[in-house]
Amino acid sequence: MAESDAPVQRWYGIDIGGTKIELVACDAGLTVHHRQRVATPTRDYAAFVETIGQLVDEADAALGVRASAVGIGLPGVRDRDSGVQLSANVPALSGRTVGHDLEARLQRPLALGNDLQCFALSEAHDGAAAGYPSMFGVILGTGAGGGYCLHGQLVAGNNGIAGEWGHWSLPATLQLRHDLPLLDCGCGLRGCLERYVSGSGLAMIHERHGGQARDATTVVELAQAGDPIALRALAIHRDLLGYSFASLILALDPHVIVLGGGLSKLEQLYRDLPAAIAPYLFNGVRVPPILPPVFGDAGGARGAALLARQLHGAP
Repeated sequence: MAESDAPVQRWYGIDIGGTKIELVACDAGLTVHHRQRVATPTRDYAAFVETIGQLVDEADAALGVRASAVGIGLPGVRDRDSGVQLSANVPALSGRTVGHDLEARLQRPLALGNDLQCFALSEAHDGAAAGYPSMFGVILGTGAGGGYCLHGQLVAGNNGIAGEWGHWSLPATLQLRHDLPLLDCGCGLRGCLERYVSGSGLAMIHERHGGQARDATTVVELAQAGDPIALRALAIHRDLLGYSFASLILALDPHVIVLGGGLSKLEQLYRDLPAAIAPYLFNGVRVPPILPPVFGDAGGARGAALLARQLHGAP
């Protein structure tokens, strides 16, 4: 068969977040040929499975070709023996065998990964971390977590949870310093950093100190207008991030950190975070470059497509 007569191949990547689901259809070079976003049904499991099915069906119809495989970046963690999912940000998935049910609905090979790790994998391949020996991709949005790549390969860990820094505990020193409550987390633990450094965490800090903002965007807008409570909330949030990132550096020592998620769009983070991190590191430890993502919000979906291509690509 001549090269020009070779069948067209597409790999779909689906990024599932706490507020939106995004599908991208990529060719072998990861060029995106189709993209669609919809809201995430966070509490209706049947609606969730059908939403994924409709996205894939519509992509097949739009492209006129059936995808070779589908990569899915699932939020949370999956028990490797039972396949049961635990997801704090999409509660409908918890206790469900999501991979099995989606494979039955889509009727094609799946590559299941963690949504945060898919983001990191994408940025390690021709993204902001291209050329670095190691990288950590940090997601700051509805939740907080990330993924670690070494020499362009994802390091998932024994349980597949490498990079779940959002479920490290807030230290008592910072809780007392900033008068923060001890909050339960959807993962079943208490005091997880995710509850404080995510977008909703920033809004919580603002409310805790006398503000009324319901989301992170409003806090940022108020701070830009000079509101003292919002400015204080951002300063506390920045200090918590400084501690969190310093802990990542001490644990993994990545050559670069790439930010993703809604809060990654805050330009001041790239300017202010190095100074917030440094006090939590001992002398001689340097803060690595902290960079915005090349692929923006599409990084997780692109990484999921890359995962599908790697696991189910043509020889």
